[in-house]
Amino acid sequence: MPGTRNSMPTDRAEFHVARVGADVCDVGLLKGCVVAIGNFDGVHRGHRAVIGAALARARALGRKAAALTFAPHPRAFFRPQDPLFLLSHQHDKLRLLAGAGLDGAIVMRFDAALAGTPAQAFVERILAGGIGISGAAIGFDFHFGQNRAGSPQYLTEQGARLGFAVDVAAPLEDEGRPISSGGIRQALAAGKVVEAAELLGAPWFVSGEVIHGEKRGRELGFPTANIRLDPACGLKHGIYAVRTRVGGQIVDGVANFGRRPMFDDGAPLLEVFLFDFEADLYGRMVDIAFIGWIRREQKFESIDALTRQMSADVAQARDVLSRTAAAFPAVKEV
Repeated sequence: MPGTRNSMPTDRAEFHVARVGADVCDVGLLKGCVVAIGNFDGVHRGHRAVIGAALARARALGRKAAALTFAPHPRAFFRPQDPLFLLSHQHDKLRLLAGAGLDGAIVMRFDAALAGTPAQAFVERILAGGIGISGAAIGFDFHFGQNRAGSPQYLTEQGARLGFAVDVAAPLEDEGRPISSGGIRQALAAGKVVEAAELLGAPWFVSGEVIHGEKRGRELGFPTANIRLDPACGLKHGIYAVRTRVGGQIVDGVANFGRRPMFDDGAPLLEVFLFDFEADLYGRMVDIAFIGWIRREQKFESIDALTRQMSADVAQARDVLSRTAAAFPAVKEV
């Protein structure tokens, strides 16, 4: 029901994170694991197919299963001048990977040393030697090593030589739409959060610390929790029906993401009005899941016109949320 608060169980199951580089690859308790390899931006349904293959092989072998991922994103390394809209930032990605059932994550620093590592050295020195993998799962389009010379076929051949099996996940589509991080970014840039959720397998969400704002919402009768998102966030500016996770509760609400053209037309800010919720959230971390599009952000002829529209937005958001399953991204705290 809209406006209600649902309790969420807290799952603190141990999830191991090893942060390594191309030259130092001590993964501790994850030594000998089966790895799902990829950037995993958003941990969408295609990524979960790779993760599922790694989990299945790990169970069969009696080993741990872990994600092998990279930070920063390789595109940010090769094209630092181009802002990159990440679907999930590093900590949230780890929370999603933990929520997918993995035992841990190996976060490999993507720098000049790794970019210059030949494909053969990546397999022999890092995968087989440093991590000592028991198996690997990758996507059909995964390439690795200097100049992206390593392919799924190459890794499969090298695995057979070195004693580990490689599972290659096939392309995945949703009603003819390829499931990819790029496609999800495009959907969000158009405000199509329902389409993005279909590709992700759960609503798209962001997390952030609630900060002090100008208190204009409170003065208008709609107090908001304000979160500053990454400047590269490509979500379309507008009004959305949202669900917010506050500690162990999920609270329905309506959010504006944009520049506030009625007031300062400033830097983009996410402002969330939570229904029937009065606790002080300043300084707390919250997750906001985007459930439905309401309208574009706009400038009104008067404050009265704005507040009337805000009341209509609340009513519409309540209606959208009342007709939407109470799904929320599955995460574990790490």
